[in-house]
Amino acid sequence: MGTAKTRSPRREQARLEARIPVEQKELIQHAATLAGLSLTDFVLRSAQEAAEQTIRRHQVMTLNAEDSTAFAEAILNPPEPNDALRAALRGARAFRHD
Repeated sequence: MGTAKTRSPRREQARLEARIPVEQKELIQHAATLAGLSLTDFVLRSAQEAAEQTIRRHQVMTLNAEDSTAFAEAILNPPEPNDALRAALRGARAFRHD
């Protein structure tokens, strides 16, 4: 009896094209060759790394020691609400649908 081959589900693919100057393509091709990658693999890997870094920079907040301490202090020991905050809270309640 033979075993049946199971196929892994195919991931949906999209096409990405770009027109670039010859010098830029030669530079990227040279870097890809040095990295031991095809041009396509090098471009995709580089673009993905850049995308992930950009997203991380916009999603992660980095604080220095002084700001980190001030943030923790504000969370652990918040100040009493002032008149402006109370007014804002009253305004926000108008939008709630409880």
